[in-house]
Amino acid sequence: MAKPPTVIGVLTEHPAPTWLTANRHKIFGIGGLLIGYLIGTHLHGAPQQQQGPVTPAPVTSGAHRTPTAHIAA
Repeated sequence: MAKPPTVIGVLTEHPAPTWLTANRHKIFGIGGLLIGYLIGTHLHGAPQQQQGPVTPAPVTSGAHRTPTAHIAA
């Protein structure tokens, strides 16, 4: 005849998780999105150097222009 199984320990239910344990994935997700937003909006490359206003070249009269050669076909 076989011996009956021996009871080694008593199984108990796990305690109910705390609010933080149950919702930590939400907290880390929202925190990660917030940190990513702040990094994306505040840490960007160096700003472009702004040039001064562009002044147009002075207009010269036709007498001072260099004549252009016309090629006869």
